[in-house]
Amino acid sequence: MNEDTFWQIIEDCRPAGPDPEAELLAANITDRLARSSLELVTGFAEQLSWALYQLDRKENGQGLSGDAFLYTRAAIVAAGRAVFGRVLQDASAFAPFVIDGVWAESLLYAPDRAYERITGEEWGRDTCYSFESYSNAEDWAG
Repeated sequence: MNEDTFWQIIEDCRPAGPDPEAELLAANITDRLARSSLELVTGFAEQLSWALYQLDRKENGQGLSGDAFLYTRAAIVAAGRAVFGRVLQDASAFAPFVIDGVWAESLLYAPDRAYERITGEEWGRDTCYSFESYSNAEDWAG
């Protein structure tokens, strides 16, 4: 899956009404992926991991617990491509998500849930990039 397809899925699955913790978004993505191929599910997981990895930077996460940092990064991805791009360009755009306590933990599990629906088995996901907090060693060095 390419980056454009990933962001289009996020946009297409965004609910019309309020979704403060992206639970509806995650459910919609899970449903969409579960009606697709395993290739799309694994591709989505790869792109999600890559996006979260890119946000895993010292200037964004300093002073946050690992979970808070991860769930906040997920909220930025859930907010869409434009917000994601702004945060990559300007770390100060990350702060409002921290101040307001905006999290999107459920987005992390959407591909896993879709995989399980398709196969009936739990997925031992192993993506090229880790989405875990502080795994982007290059951006945490120094």
